[in-house]
Amino acid sequence: MSPAPLPAVVADDPLPELVLGMLRNRVDCLPWQAAVDGEAEHAVGLYVYGHPPVDGELLDRLPNLRVISNHGVGVDHIVLADATARRLPVGNTPGVLDGATADMGFALLLAAARKLIVGDHFARGPDFGSYDPGYLLGREVHGQTIGIVGLGRIGLEVARRAHGFNISVLYHNRRPRTDLPESLQAEYVSLEQLLRRSDFVVLTVPLTAETTRLIGRDQIELMKPSAILVNIARGPVVDTDALTAALRRQQIYAAALDVTDPEPLPRDHPLLSCENLVIAPHLGSATEQTRRAMAELSVENLWLGLAGKPLRCQAN
Repeated sequence: MSPAPLPAVVADDPLPELVLGMLRNRVDCLPWQAAVDGEAEHAVGLYVYGHPPVDGELLDRLPNLRVISNHGVGVDHIVLADATARRLPVGNTPGVLDGATADMGFALLLAAARKLIVGDHFARGPDFGSYDPGYLLGREVHGQTIGIVGLGRIGLEVARRAHGFNISVLYHNRRPRTDLPESLQAEYVSLEQLLRRSDFVVLTVPLTAETTRLIGRDQIELMKPSAILVNIARGPVVDTDALTAALRRQQIYAAALDVTDPEPLPRDHPLLSCENLVIAPHLGSATEQTRRAMAELSVENLWLGLAGKPLRCQAN
């Protein structure tokens, strides 16, 4: 008697060996293009590793699908309403990446405030012949005020790190949080107040229709000339053209971005020429420990969905 065929799962390429090892000999992995071309009708699972768009048009080409499992917490590339309309659970990975992403936010904040990237290039270059205490003066971090836009799981971790630097915490959500730990002193304010009062503005909101271009020209104009904008959310939360113009005019002190719109930016984009910008290639959760936890959780969601069981974490 021949063994039962492996369940067919569509996945976007390239999957890392970590994920491939968890799927190997357990599923028949089909390329994403097979779904796009309508050649994966028998697929029962969809594993989303990068950020390919998933909408009703694609899902209609996969009539036997049981589950969508996303490697990551953000699901803005998946039209949840289309999945829900087809009774498809969408798994994601909240919780396991909060600390790593908050660490990245603080790394960007510190690098921008203390001119770390410019200093690194200078220290390696031919012009550094002697120490001068008057060059590359940055902004202090300790004792300042941080404004966190979106005090969810990641925002809460940013606030905890801020207290370690003796930084006063402001935050803005759709509504005040009533469940904050007593040890975490954070003041709820309007977005306008947050932008006016903060030395560091850190964006940790999910990307939705409401948060797209949340920070544009009018919002940047409210910020202090000495302020630093940090985006560890999603690129479209910030109006790229408005930020580029503001940095070129030195309207704010600096920006520090882990995400951009578009992502990646064209190599000749004017934002990339701004010296008062620190930029990373979307490394928020990019630690060995966190990526393993994300892989394990996303694959667990996949198995549960294939078995018709409730997912451990579900976005819709």
